[in-house]
Amino acid sequence: MGKEFTFENVALVAQAFSDYLNGTGASKGAPRVAIGYDFRKDSENFARLFAEVLGGNGIETLLAEEACPTPAVSFKIVDQKYDAGIVITASHNPPAYNGVKIKTGFGSSADKNITSAVEGLIGKNPVAKKPAGPAAPRTENFNDKYLEFLKNYLRIEEIRRAPYRVLVDSMHGVADSHIERLLSGGRIQVTTIRKDRDTSFGGFAPEPIPHNLGPSIALMKEGGFDLGVVTDGDADRVGAIRPGGEFISPGVILSLILLHFVEDLKRIGSVVTTVSNTALIYKVSRKLGLKVHETPVGFKYVCEIMRRENVLIGGEESGGIGFQDYLYERDGMLSALLLMEMMAMRKQRFVEILERVEKEFGKLYYVRSDIDYPNELKPKLFRFLASAPPGSLGERKVKEIKSQDGMKFILEDGSWLLFRLSGTEPILRIYSEATSQSLAEGLVSQGKELAFNL
Repeated sequence: MGKEFTFENVALVAQAFSDYLNGTGASKGAPRVAIGYDFRKDSENFARLFAEVLGGNGIETLLAEEACPTPAVSFKIVDQKYDAGIVITASHNPPAYNGVKIKTGFGSSADKNITSAVEGLIGKNPVAKKPAGPAAPRTENFNDKYLEFLKNYLRIEEIRRAPYRVLVDSMHGVADSHIERLLSGGRIQVTTIRKDRDTSFGGFAPEPIPHNLGPSIALMKEGGFDLGVVTDGDADRVGAIRPGGEFISPGVILSLILLHFVEDLKRIGSVVTTVSNTALIYKVSRKLGLKVHETPVGFKYVCEIMRRENVLIGGEESGGIGFQDYLYERDGMLSALLLMEMMAMRKQRFVEILERVEKEFGKLYYVRSDIDYPNELKPKLFRFLASAPPGSLGERKVKEIKSQDGMKFILEDGSWLLFRLSGTEPILRIYSEATSQSLAEGLVSQGKELAFNL
C-alpha cells in the first residue's frame, strides 16, 4: 500500500474490470457486482472507490456496509444472483499489503483466464467514476444472512450443548467474534482473542501458521481449553491448536472433517487436495474407499473439480477448505465449526479424536520453510532439479518425482520434500513431511542445501 497499491491504481483495475464485465455480454441488462472488504487500512475506502468506478460504467453495485469475511461476499453473490464480486483484501499477507480478489457468479475465485483478461484491459480506457452523494453505491449488511447460512449448514444446537471450552484466535481479522456469537447461549464456552480491528495485526501477518500464533499457543499450553482454532485476515483459512500448544496443520483438519463427513454424517463423494498437502488425506481416503484428485496449489484448482463432480471436501495446505453442498469457496469459520461439530457428535474431546487418528494412520510431521531466494536463481534451481535430481535424501531413496507444481520428491518410506516458488515475492517455499519432527526438519535442511549449492 502506498507503492503499487494506490487509489489511482485501484481505480485503473476497477475500470479494467468494468470493461471486462461490459464486454462479456453474459448478463441481460447492466451487470451486478457485490463488493466487500476486510479490516486492513483503508480497505473500506478502496472498496467504495471500486464501487464508484463500476457505477460510472453503468454497473449496478452493492457495497458491504461493514467489513466482512470473504465467504460472506461469495454467499451474497450466490444468494442474490450477482454476476460477480470484488473483495478488497490481502487475506493472510503482511499488514503492508492489500489486494483485489475477483469472484465469479458462482462465488468462486476467478481463474487465470479472467484475471489475465482484466489485466490486459488496464489503462485501455479512462476511468469513469460515479460521484458520491445521492448516487453513492447502495450498501447492505453482508454478515447476517451469511452467518444464518452457516447455522443452517451445521448441527448448531448440538454444538451449543457440547461441554467443551474452545479458544478462537481471529488474528485481528474479519472473523471478529462471529463464532463466539453464533454459539452463545449454550453449554459450550468460547473465548475469542485478537478479535478487534488492528490494521497492523499486532505486527504479524494474519496467517494461521505457528510463527504468528504466540498468544494462542501460550494459552493452549496453560490448559483449560479443549480446542484452539485460528482464522486468517479475511476468514477463509483455518488452523488449529491441540491442548499443550501443538499446532495442527490444515491438512490434518481436512482429514478429520473428511472422517466426520463420512462416518458421522454419512456423506459420499470424492476428495480434492493440492500437491503440497499431507499424505494423511490419502491414507484416510483409502480407508474410506474414496477417489482423490491432486491439483496444483491454489483453491481455484480445487474449485474447478468441485464444480464438475460430487466432491465431499477439497482443500490446500495453507488452510483453505471447501465443502459439499456449500459454496464453491473456502471458509475458515465453517472449518473451525465443523471440528466442534465432530467433537459434539462423537462426544469426544479434540485430543481423543486426534489420538485415535494417529494410532490408526500414524502420526506425520509437516514442516514448511519460506526462505529469501533471489529471482535470478529461481530458473537455475528448477533446471538443476529436473536435469540432476537427487537419487536419495539422507539414507532414503527417491521413488517418485512430481513436477505438477514445483518439484516434489517422494521417498521410499512415504516421506517427501517439495520445492515451490512464490509468484509474487523473491521467496522459495520448501515443504516436507515425515514420521518425526527431526526427519521432516532434516529434509528441509537438505532442501536448503540443494537450493544454494547449484
